[in-house]
Amino acid sequence: QVQLVESGGGLVQPGGSLRLSCVASGNIFSINDMGWYRQAPGKGRELVATITTDENTNYADFVKGRFAISRDNAKNAVYLQMNSLKPEDTAVYSCNAAVRTTPTLLLRGYWGKGTLVTVSS
Repeated sequence: QVQLVESGGGLVQPGGSLRLSCVASGNIFSINDMGWYRQAPGKGRELVATITTDENTNYADFVKGRFAISRDNAKNAVYLQMNSLKPEDTAVYSCNAAVRTTPTLLLRGYWGKGTLVTVSS
């Protein structure tokens, strides 16, 4: 099996910064796209940012210029640097990875359980 574990969430004041980390472990042959999603209280899950294996990135409009996604393929990890945080960024942030567990199997998406980010004064 494959596990994704996020860390780095917490309480931060408006305008502050946080860096989220997500590490994948288990029966991994290769990882393709990785990404961060978030779900605010009472709302659906929404895409925050994605990154391909050759580090092409894609961002939701509401985080462009404030957040930066990166990855370390050697560590099976993806990161999200969040700057200029706003109260509306408060949400549970979850990572996703498209994983192949053997050379012949199709890619399958895996999710972490999420880490809570609260932006409040």
